[in-house]
Amino acid sequence: MAQIVSLAGAVDAAIHDGDSVAMEGFTHLIPFAAGHEVIRQQRRDLTLIRMTPDVIYDQLIGAGCASKLIFSWGGNPGVGSLHRFRDAVENAWPGPLQLEEHSHAGMANRYVAGAAGLPFAVLRGYAGTGLDGLPGLDGLPAVRPITCPFTGEKLTAVAALTPDVAVIHAQQADRAGNVQLWGITGVQKEAVLSARRSVVTVEEIVDVLTPRPQAIVLPAWTVDYVAHVPGGAHPSYALGYSQRDNDFYVAWDAISRDRERFLHWLKTDVYGAPSPAGLAGARAGEKG
Repeated sequence: MAQIVSLAGAVDAAIHDGDSVAMEGFTHLIPFAAGHEVIRQQRRDLTLIRMTPDVIYDQLIGAGCASKLIFSWGGNPGVGSLHRFRDAVENAWPGPLQLEEHSHAGMANRYVAGAAGLPFAVLRGYAGTGLDGLPGLDGLPAVRPITCPFTGEKLTAVAALTPDVAVIHAQQADRAGNVQLWGITGVQKEAVLSARRSVVTVEEIVDVLTPRPQAIVLPAWTVDYVAHVPGGAHPSYALGYSQRDNDFYVAWDAISRDRERFLHWLKTDVYGAPSPAGLAGARAGEKG
């Protein structure tokens, strides 16, 4: 059953050096505060997994937390490249970064297979890409051709994802640890169900979860740790609680281009920030 703990306590208990970690959230409910706590606790040699490794993983990669990345798209949404990601790939700074790339559909289906306890998922994608049989980060192919036993159709099998840890942000949890999220969602549910351990940061802890249209509810028995972190999705947003900080995403392009400026941002806005609200300093500093 879920334990309600501090964010620092959740990260300390759930995420260890060498773990595979999936931090999911699509456009909205991205768990930035949890990512910053991973940086503060100086986790190393992580295999990061994410369908869209945008700014949150640029920060973790630049901070030296990651040695491997499994992903399906990488960029600063609406702005451009991820410069810390690019520096790691091109120049091995602050360390080398191994990559395994998939399509969005491939990654989503891999989570679904992991959540269902299956060894792989089947889809029609990847045909003609040349990815069939190429070794993944574990040295084994993550994409293989397969023949349908009923029709003889040639399909593609993709290996299931079973991260050591899944980390998501949500709007609410109740005092028993049941979690509810709504609005634009991605594969948060599937990531949590596929992972061995999970951390959920929430905007609010309530006595009762009020049913909402199209909401996702994760029962307490599917979650390990819940942490009350208002603003924990910033600079992304949490529907009903906050708005997307578009200025930060624009500011990040300049902050991340230069190593020294990035390191200064880490010092002032991650290591020196007592709460997720400290993120706003980067935006203010850019405007100044």
